[in-house]
Amino acid sequence: MSLGTNICFLRKQKKYTQEQFAEKMGVTRQTISRWESDEVIPELAKLIEICDIFSCKLDTLVKDKLSVQGEIYSKVRIKKVAPFRMARYVMISPNPESDVQEYMGKWAINSGLKVSNPNAKMIGWDFPFVSQEQQHRFGMHGYVAAYILPEGFDTDCPGVEYAENAEADYAMITIKEPFIQPFERIPNAYKIIMEYLQTNNFKEKQQDNILGCFEYEYEENGIGYMDVYVHVDGVSKVDAVSQFN
Repeated sequence: MSLGTNICFLRKQKKYTQEQFAEKMGVTRQTISRWESDEVIPELAKLIEICDIFSCKLDTLVKDKLSVQGEIYSKVRIKKVAPFRMARYVMISPNPESDVQEYMGKWAINSGLKVSNPNAKMIGWDFPFVSQEQQHRFGMHGYVAAYILPEGFDTDCPGVEYAENAEADYAMITIKEPFIQPFERIPNAYKIIMEYLQTNNFKEKQQDNILGCFEYEYEENGIGYMDVYVHVDGVSKVDAVSQFN
């Protein structure tokens, strides 16, 4: 592991020149160059400041190999997702993702979903219909969480909206440990997908009965993962993988 390599990788990921990064850090360009070449190790206060700028953890900056993208992201693939029924709810708050996931977790218990289907899957996506005042004055954002309802499951438990998602093709990528750098790794996953779609002449596709995008979090062998799905058109050019599983 090279601390300097990590600093250089994060700087380039943000598209800062050494001069621009130096100005943000209140140091000279030569100092940035010496950090990135591992000639000099930044003092602790500067390391913390670097973490604040790039939204990463100090432990990650010092110990991980951030430049190895192949260890973070899978290849983009096209996946055919079978139709499914879902129960969903949206929240607008300063922390909508955790708030709505907690709400849906309670609903899953009250509805009996978690009793009959303990491995029921929850997906989520950003809710963009938030006013400028809510965003900028109150720091609020929107997020939707939804449980995919297994075939045969039925409940009249209130507090959610029931909806259907038709069969559709999605471009999909898997992120390893997305919340180590959530404001870098997750947006970058969408960027990688969009570059893939552009390169392969695919298009995003908006349709009323199909989610435009969604995310699915899970854990395997103690490691966290997130699958990101973006609905696409023109799938005949690539072999599609089978349904969401």
